Amino acid sequence: MILSKWLATLLGGAFAVQGALAIELNIDDESSLKSAAKTVATTMMKYYDSRESKDIPGKFDGTWWEGGSMFMTLILYWFVTGDTQFNDAVQEGMYFQKGDDNFFPSNYSQYLGNDDQVFWGLAAITAAEFNYPERDGEPSWVSLAQGVFNTQYPRWDTSSCHGGMRWQIWPYQDGYLTKNAISNGGLFQLSARLALYTGNKTYADWAERIWDWSATTPLLKQKNWNIADTTTCGTQCTDHGDFQWTYNYATYISGAAYMHNYTNGTETKWKEGVEGLIKTSQQFYPTTGFNGAGGQILADITCESGGNCDRNQITFKAYFSNWLGMLTTIVPGTSDLIFPQLKTSAQAAAKQCSGGDDGTYCGTRWWKQATWDGTKGLEQQMSVLGVLSANLIPFVNKAPVTLSSGGTSKSNPNAGTNTSDNKVPVLNTIGTGDRAGAGVLTVIFVSGWAIAVTWMIRGG
Repeated sequence: MILSKWLATLLGGAFAVQGALAIELNIDDESSLKSAAKTVATTMMKYYDSRESKDIPGKFDGTWWEGGSMFMTLILYWFVTGDTQFNDAVQEGMYFQKGDDNFFPSNYSQYLGNDDQVFWGLAAITAAEFNYPERDGEPSWVSLAQGVFNTQYPRWDTSSCHGGMRWQIWPYQDGYLTKNAISNGGLFQLSARLALYTGNKTYADWAERIWDWSATTPLLKQKNWNIADTTTCGTQCTDHGDFQWTYNYATYISGAAYMHNYTNGTETKWKEGVEGLIKTSQQFYPTTGFNGAGGQILADITCESGGNCDRNQITFKAYFSNWLGMLTTIVPGTSDLIFPQLKTSAQAAAKQCSGGDDGTYCGTRWWKQATWDGTKGLEQQMSVLGVLSANLIPFVNKAPVTLSSGGTSKSNPNAGTNTSDNKVPVLNTIGTGDRAGAGVLTVIFVSGWAIAVTWMIRGG
């Protein structure tokens, strides 16, 4: 018992010292924010450079999609700080994983989901919007985003629920019978951003189709602006998995913001969507529990209270911070709705970066503030980097560029396809014939896959 008390005292003292080593931050000072962000980014890249799969640019140990999300976070970091030290790693990883100019590399395509692929597309459109440096002889950033769009929109599935993107691509994957918010919201956001960047109405038509379809399902309940995480094909998308995640809300909010800007504010549905979903997102600033966060510190409430967030979920706050921060540059009147809480969240996050020997390793639960929660990893660093970078956006005060406002990344509507026809795919009205055709194709594919598996099992 005496030894236990002595050990507890010793460990408590160690945590106190680590808390004292937390990253210093003056939230209203641009230089202080840049310094804090640089410290967090540098520690994050230590993880990236020491991974077992480091000989494969852009590939993370045990995951593929996270590479795209980290590069997206670093592209915003470059935009708001001007720090170029990580640009080579970002370019190398993005180009290496581009596949057939659509971020669907054959080495991993057999197990990827629609959400995995779309994050790389969102990284590419982010690069295009910020005029991120491109390499000679490589496809443009916007064309890579278009390549993702061109491979995803044909997967729009009318064999169930009258539309929607399935979570997983192949019938043998868990999640193939699920349609989820991030796959549909991700393509919605990508389509909206392509519409604004290129000015091409077809992308806007697809964005509107996805939004309107989502609103017929629990994935986007406009009555109370609630977003369900999942729904299933077996119920014709009437059931709902109600886990609440920051990034689901953020992707729909962001897409609606881009559509509001694309339509010059002439369609009220987009502004209503932005404001309604921002209001519902207040749940991620809990007012009770969470160490007295008092409604001022961002938390993924579904997993953080129990301390059981997985590596994917730890990153979600980065996207929430980045996407909401950027929308303030294209939707007037939203800064006061977003930045007060992003500021207090960044302050808490910096205090939570008190782990490790040098006191710069960040934890997951920012609401614990200076008491490091004992977790650390690349994902924790990415999450904090996201909220720090978001708070630098007002200092830069620049909206995303478009082809008509200084964008240098060149459009290629046929990227990721085998056609040279210089047209964006036209949005056709889906009738019963289209639905039947899609259903027949699905049955044929599933049947063919089942026969192939049986043949392999029997050793044919």
